[in-house]
Amino acid sequence: MSNLLVIPARYDSSRFPGKPLALFEDSNGKKISLIEKTWQLALKLNSFDKKIIATDDIRIKDFCEGFGAEVCMTSNDLRNGSERVAETLNLQDENYKIIVNLQGDAPLTPIWVIEGLVKELEKSNYEVATPVLKCDQGTLNKLISDKKAGRIGATTVVFDKNQKALYFSKELIPHINQKNLIKNLSCVYHHIGVYAYKSDALKAYIKFPQGSLEKQEGLEQLRFVENDISIKCVISTLRGNEFWELNNPSDIPIIEKILKKND
Repeated sequence: MSNLLVIPARYDSSRFPGKPLALFEDSNGKKISLIEKTWQLALKLNSFDKKIIATDDIRIKDFCEGFGAEVCMTSNDLRNGSERVAETLNLQDENYKIIVNLQGDAPLTPIWVIEGLVKELEKSNYEVATPVLKCDQGTLNKLISDKKAGRIGATTVVFDKNQKALYFSKELIPHINQKNLIKNLSCVYHHIGVYAYKSDALKAYIKFPQGSLEKQEGLEQLRFVENDISIKCVISTLRGNEFWELNNPSDIPIIEKILKKND
């Protein structure tokens, strides 16, 4: 059995309509769309036998086929990227052992982080794996700034001693004691929105109803937590690079700056 990589791309985002087609300036000073930049990242990955962009929008389909991507058209009533990846899996003729959901809003995700998820899941009893980064002061400042400005930004996570996810939130968790800020930074982990699933777990996911926590937080991975499917939080490193996700239009200049610095 082989591995499948899917990039879910939805046009009608409530926070950022048309986000996959949003343009930003790369390190060469050229304008490139978010979805094409993510596809370029996918092409560099070696752990996958097939790579697909999954969308329900003909504008995204036509655009992606224009730069040579394989596209799978999915239903327009799917509620999140994991459901779109699950439907894409069900539409394939082949069976796949591990499926990775590379969300299109994280083009800065390092190659070794994604490849590491596959290796982790191949040797693990967990059914789902996702990467997390220990927050440094700069990232924490961005998280706090988004919160104060009323922007729904990045996700944080808490996990147990075996790195099993306990909870994900758009709030900053765990609570930071301001009197001992530096020490408490060691407990704050930024979640990167990439998921590796074993096939059976992903097929089960789409059959589960949305739970109250998933609805409240707007975080798809909480459906696994609410249905007692364990998620392994794989502690990753950036090796000197910086990371940020595109959640709001205001994130575009941040990503442009990081792209130029990383390259």
